[in-house]
Amino acid sequence: MSTSGATDAEAVRALANGALVILPTETVYGLAADAGNAKAVAAVFEAKGRPRFNPLIAHVADAVQAEAVAVFDATARALAEAFWPGPLTLVAPVRDRERVCDLARAGLDSVAVRVPGHARARALISAFGRPVVAPSANRSGRPSPTTFADAVEETGASAAACVDGGPCAVGVESTVVSVMDGKVALLRPGAVTRAEIEALIGPLDPSGEGHRSPGRLTLHYAPDAPVRIEAVAARAGEILLGFGPGVGDARWSLSPSGDLREAAANLFRRLREADREGPLGIAVSTIPSIGLGEAINDRLRRAAGFVG
Repeated sequence: MSTSGATDAEAVRALANGALVILPTETVYGLAADAGNAKAVAAVFEAKGRPRFNPLIAHVADAVQAEAVAVFDATARALAEAFWPGPLTLVAPVRDRERVCDLARAGLDSVAVRVPGHARARALISAFGRPVVAPSANRSGRPSPTTFADAVEETGASAAACVDGGPCAVGVESTVVSVMDGKVALLRPGAVTRAEIEALIGPLDPSGEGHRSPGRLTLHYAPDAPVRIEAVAARAGEILLGFGPGVGDARWSLSPSGDLREAAANLFRRLREADREGPLGIAVSTIPSIGLGEAINDRLRRAAGFVG
């Protein structure tokens, strides 16, 4: 078993054989498998300890491959044209139940699909020729890995090949938007912001169906140490993840300058690094819930065990 520095050809062979592959994307590293192979998808759930009711995202090489597995209306096509390749997942009616199996869809009549912004991920998927599921390559509930080393540490033992694509540029999972039954709803905030989406298609439906979306468990992205959000300062035994100039120790800051993109890129890495210190808790400064801050706060609420 190769667990470091795999070539694309080795990764494609592993996928074709029903094995798991650590795959880089621009959001986080994923633990990939053939989306149509139920045994391979089950192996992903097993490796992650992931509940089977939580659907997975089908990653595809391009919009043509996306429409082969999902039914897109004009709105879905407009979103795809504007934001793909990139960190946007569309949930639409399923077209091909074989290429994205029932287990991957959690038994739903919808399918979550996206074209990743990472060029190597797209090339690998294109060479494979079929969609792959690629949930974050962490054990379920743990912070998502945004570096190759963290991905290998988390689930490398379960992978037949691990592809090193460098640090993840975005650092939080994709925005998830449902385009179902004539309604467009934000199911999970991410790097593509609500404002960017609404500027393109108008107001979103306020009643999102969270059960259709990946990554919507209450306690999610959680390190072993308890997480306390909207903290002003660290308590005894805590590490403070600061945000903004002069807040806490610069070593642990999500962004010393108060930049939301930098904070998103650092979020999971800082949580993991702080957790390795064995603190009594991890405190996190207040993050403004504007733009990308909505996605950051969503992940932090889940790390702290709050319903998002």
